[in-house]
Amino acid sequence: MSTPSSEQDKLVRVLARGDVLALAFGAMIGWGWIVLTGTAIQSAGSLGAILAFIVGGLAIVMVGLTYAELASAMPKVGGEHVYSYRALGHLPSFLCTWAIILGYLSVVAFEAVALPTVIEHLAPNYAVGHLWTIAGWEVKATWVAVGVGGSLVMMLINYFGVTTAALLQKVVTGLILLVGVMFVTGSLFEGEAINMMPLFAHGDNGTMAGIIAVLVMVPFLFVGFDVIPQAAEEINLPYKAIGKVLMLSVILAVVWYALIILATSLALNSTELAASSLSVPDAMGALFNASWASNLMVMAGIAGIITSWNAFYIGGSRAIYALAKAGMLPAPFGKLHPRYKTPTNAIFLMGFLSCIAPFFGRPALVWIVNAGGLGIVIAYLFVAISFVVLRVREPDMPRPFRIRHGKLCGTLAIVLSFGMACLYLPGSPAALSTAEWSIFAGWSVLGIALYIHALRTYGRAYSDQHMMADL
Repeated sequence: MSTPSSEQDKLVRVLARGDVLALAFGAMIGWGWIVLTGTAIQSAGSLGAILAFIVGGLAIVMVGLTYAELASAMPKVGGEHVYSYRALGHLPSFLCTWAIILGYLSVVAFEAVALPTVIEHLAPNYAVGHLWTIAGWEVKATWVAVGVGGSLVMMLINYFGVTTAALLQKVVTGLILLVGVMFVTGSLFEGEAINMMPLFAHGDNGTMAGIIAVLVMVPFLFVGFDVIPQAAEEINLPYKAIGKVLMLSVILAVVWYALIILATSLALNSTELAASSLSVPDAMGALFNASWASNLMVMAGIAGIITSWNAFYIGGSRAIYALAKAGMLPAPFGKLHPRYKTPTNAIFLMGFLSCIAPFFGRPALVWIVNAGGLGIVIAYLFVAISFVVLRVREPDMPRPFRIRHGKLCGTLAIVLSFGMACLYLPGSPAALSTAEWSIFAGWSVLGIALYIHALRTYGRAYSDQHMMADL
């Protein structure tokens, strides 16, 4: 019987508690809080935006609880791939994992576009060498070079092992937290409550339309806790602790986003927000009345790009690796580096796709965010369904981190995930555009083609044999 990989090496358990927390929390506080906070406040109002993030965050918490229990019960590389296979079978497992890979790739590609964008605020007019125009935006050669260069650097960091990547994650996440504490503290002392008006924005379609527009951002901004299950075989913790760290990372992210919105709305009034291209750095500058403060916040944003970029290189490459090991993707993606124990070919694929993103310019930011967000919530829906199925079918399965009222929690996670998915459909205030549907459709077609190729090459029997041996 042919196998998808002859590589017998295993991933190594080297990630400690601090590494894991920094990995997940750092993934969830990427560049999005810098670039999208002002948009959220303008769309829903200051209190409306906070409410949207809390409601969306609670939905993510419910989904996160299902992940926490499953991750502690099945601490295997691939996360969603393993859970959905055990509960739902071969094809649903592939669809679930392929959807989350789109989400991971969307973040990796987003950061490749975000980096050259933020550099403009530190070095204005550095973008020269017109290449072409996409959606009214001029793509410049030096702008593209920064994005591609950043992608290659992150790819090399992950190539040389998860320990190096984890160290980088801890240091940079610590820097973000330090600047965040300065920002929130400054807003409480120097901000003005009158700046928070309006508390709720009233647009053409009413208050709820603005809140929904912010809610649709939530899956993209909170994706990251699920990197923990992807790297489960590299975590050196008791299984119960894996679930606890995962939930702590989600709660911290909810608090972080709510505080950043509060601080920004205290610092800038609605007119200043409308005139700002990067509201959080502008708010920091206004609070401290100094350009250095604004630049410091931009540096924190760059640090967020690094943490998110790094985490999703890890998560995405492990998901691709898991599918390849199970015979659901071509064999080369299921190989580990003999020395560094990293899925190098999967990392190279992530790097290649990340390098392509800057060539589409800044409009790709929105397209990538929304298309990837749909992939994320689809995967969440599969995991929530898998959680309920396993609670019914295998009630006695060892669950080191067992949540109370599991069936109720799982049912709520299904409803909330489905509801979030519906926000992307035609007729919703936040429906995907043609370009975004094209990205999602193209990814789906590619997945189907690779899945069929893998089935013909290795056969379903190999996948079943491999997965059952792990489970």
